[in-house]
Amino acid sequence: MSRLDPRLLLQGYANGIFPMADSRDAPELFWVEPRMRAVIPLHKFHLSRSLRRTVRAGTFDVTLDHDFAEVIRLCAERDETWINAEIERAMLALHASGHAHSIEVWHDRRLVGGLYGVKLGRAFFGESMFSRMTDASKVALAWLVARLKAGNFTLLDCQFMTDHLASMGAVNVPREAYVALLSAALGGGAAVSGSAAGVLVDALARSPSAPPDLAALDRLLEATGAAGTPGAAGYVISQLLGQTS
Repeated sequence: MSRLDPRLLLQGYANGIFPMADSRDAPELFWVEPRMRAVIPLHKFHLSRSLRRTVRAGTFDVTLDHDFAEVIRLCAERDETWINAEIERAMLALHASGHAHSIEVWHDRRLVGGLYGVKLGRAFFGESMFSRMTDASKVALAWLVARLKAGNFTLLDCQFMTDHLASMGAVNVPREAYVALLSAALGGGAAVSGSAAGVLVDALARSPSAPPDLAALDRLLEATGAAGTPGAAGYVISQLLGQTS
């Protein structure tokens, strides 16, 4: 099998496709372009009251890019996975080049949850998440959304819909609408049309002019004196995420 070139991988994401394998040990991979794409509109992320309490309680320490390799390993450590060795290798190369990132969730200095994905323009492509403790993956996703909001991103791609994602505000959009959203996030300026993507139009209409920056949240936490204090940082995160129900 030919090696998955990280440059080809980025080109695939830019064109709305992504690689998968049939299993952890599968020697081959294939490219996927779903007819319906799950995305989370950043301004409509659903922070439940219980999750808000968890975020504010400071139960977890949350970091960015502290252990990307372990996050992807744990994401792949399950009975059914689409992450084979070649995808893992290519993602590690993307991380080394600054294009792939992880959110880690810690409890008592133990990694109990996290997620990873690919950053391109104002888009973040969420790849996989794992949880070894109640709410750990939800906390990781909440912190990711807060980072994206603070950092001038416009698109969070979740690939396929799950009940877990739907409970946190994910919606399905058809391929044509997704391509328009992606083009806009990558600077193509494409307009989103059609009622299926209407829920996302406001977010794109308010797209910021400042460049995307995953580290913007860190500066905000420093400025508010919340950096290094999980409870105070959680309060800032919950304020950024806004609505609850």
